[in-house]
Amino acid sequence: MIELTKGTHRVGLLPETGGSIAYWKVNDADILSPVADERLAAFEGQAVAAYPLVPYSGRIAGAGFSFEGQDYALTPNFGGESNAIHGNGWAHAWTVAQQDPDRAILLFDHTPDTEERAREWPFAYRCVMSFVLHEDGLSVEMVVVNRDEKPQPVGFGFHPFFVKGAAATLGFKARGVWENGAGQVPTTHLLLDDDAGLRWSFEKARDLKDVSVDNCFSGWDGEAELAEREAEFSVRIEADPVFQHLVVYTAPDKPFVAVEPVTNMGDAVHHSEVMERGLHVLAPGGRVNGTIRFRIVDRRG
Repeated sequence: MIELTKGTHRVGLLPETGGSIAYWKVNDADILSPVADERLAAFEGQAVAAYPLVPYSGRIAGAGFSFEGQDYALTPNFGGESNAIHGNGWAHAWTVAQQDPDRAILLFDHTPDTEERAREWPFAYRCVMSFVLHEDGLSVEMVVVNRDEKPQPVGFGFHPFFVKGAAATLGFKARGVWENGAGQVPTTHLLLDDDAGLRWSFEKARDLKDVSVDNCFSGWDGEAELAEREAEFSVRIEADPVFQHLVVYTAPDKPFVAVEPVTNMGDAVHHSEVMERGLHVLAPGGRVNGTIRFRIVDRRG
């Protein structure tokens, strides 16, 4: 465990557990909610409050894809499904490259040098994550570098679980939403200003008490806000433009809401017809990066 501190903020990092966050507390109040998901077997039942999604976000249908004329098979890594999900960065230990009282840099290198590792992801890459505490919040920067000798498709994002109280609300702007078909794989795109899409809109902050959502929103403007009606502060998410999509997961019986800034739509490798799918094809040595800022905003004025 690594603990970062600054002012009233404390963040616990778990480099050995997928480069994840164990907790984020402000004045000893939990901002994030540790969640244990037995379907993510590599976590071995350990609860985590946030974790990286690299080298892709969401599911890859059938745990396989074709790229530049080559077929690749992946190992399904989510219990009970035939799909692959969220890459493999979360499933391995990360190296601590730098540690200071209020910041840390974690590093993960993936090399497909065995059949098992190649079926996690068939290309070599490096991901660097920088966590920095500020007086008003936490920033997370992710950099992905193609270490392979051939181009590779890359997407990435971050998966935090926020505490959801009885009066929680969420608001953000997006252009569209992907409805899911079998296996929670995106199938139909709806524009949020059409009649069919209006029911999905969060442009006016929505009460989360009875909301059930597990979908990817497209054309996200990079801002979102989580609040509790009677709380003195809210959490504002501000992400770089590379994060074109926002995944939201919540259900009435869950004490948390996942609000995930991501670059790519789910199953992006199978949707070359979608211009803004958010998948980046990196040449050898190429890189892509982005920063997400989670700010605590005083609502008392």
